[in-house]
Amino acid sequence: MTTEKPAGTEATVIIGQKVRAGLEREFEAWQEDVNAAAAGYAGFLGAEISRPTSLQPDWVVVYRFDSIAHLQAWINSATRQRHLDRGRKYLDGPATQQVVSGGTQTPDPLVTVVVTHRVHPDHVEAFLAWQRRMDEEESSFEGFRGTELFRPIEGLQDEWTTLYRFDSAEHLDAWLTSGRRKEVLAEGEKFHDFRMRTIDNSFGSWFAFEKNGREAPPPSETKTSVAVWVGLYPTVVLLTLALSPLKLSLWLNLLIGNLLSSFIMSFVTMPFYVNPLLRRWLRPRPEAPRARTNLAGLGLVTGVMVFWAAVFFLVTTQIWHLP
Repeated sequence: MTTEKPAGTEATVIIGQKVRAGLEREFEAWQEDVNAAAAGYAGFLGAEISRPTSLQPDWVVVYRFDSIAHLQAWINSATRQRHLDRGRKYLDGPATQQVVSGGTQTPDPLVTVVVTHRVHPDHVEAFLAWQRRMDEEESSFEGFRGTELFRPIEGLQDEWTTLYRFDSAEHLDAWLTSGRRKEVLAEGEKFHDFRMRTIDNSFGSWFAFEKNGREAPPPSETKTSVAVWVGLYPTVVLLTLALSPLKLSLWLNLLIGNLLSSFIMSFVTMPFYVNPLLRRWLRPRPEAPRARTNLAGLGLVTGVMVFWAAVFFLVTTQIWHLP
């Protein structure tokens, strides 16, 4: 069932932006500076940058504040405007923006779709009835994780915003291309003026942290890749050693090993080893110096990987010789 959210306490803004070809690195560095500036404003809870993917064609930046008032203070600030003036050379056209207030987030949102509608005041009741009909249909599809509906926010956003989540891109695509969705869309011809954005969070609950009772935003793709490497290397080597006495064929060894490593990474390695070990680097405090935090994190990663490499070198050359 669709949960309608009033303009309440916690507030999130989702900004989509096309970036000029060849300027992606410069844009990302600039955007990190913008996020650092946002962290200095009252009520800041977190920010994240998401690169384009096959599902998400734009760069997406998400800010979370503890209230609409604090979010609005940042969005309308002279500080942000100065950063925008400096960064226009990286941007390909105007950005899109959706604000949601009082929303919740499931522990493992893999694919989130953000839909915004402009609704005439005389058509609000019809829109809500049509939205309930849409929710009934999409909730019957495999992988559906829930829907939230947000009213317009006076002085900040005129559109109604709907978030709905699926557990995978395949399940989302099954809904988006379904005949039933086309039928419901046809029923709501008054509401065909809408925008839709898909936000891809591919690693799901591998990087689920709680921050002051709220789920913190996921780390960057670079940090995510390095963290997965830190967990994957010892997991794969230990599984290889464990399976070696069975003397399986290469194809069968990899088939079984990959399945087991997926489960071990999800339920053991990431939550009990990588996340606690790299927590301060993956989820630094807003006030933490970025350069020092990154340097300390990379130093820790280097030390850990040198340790594992030395251990496995000794094990496989001095103690246990693989067949």
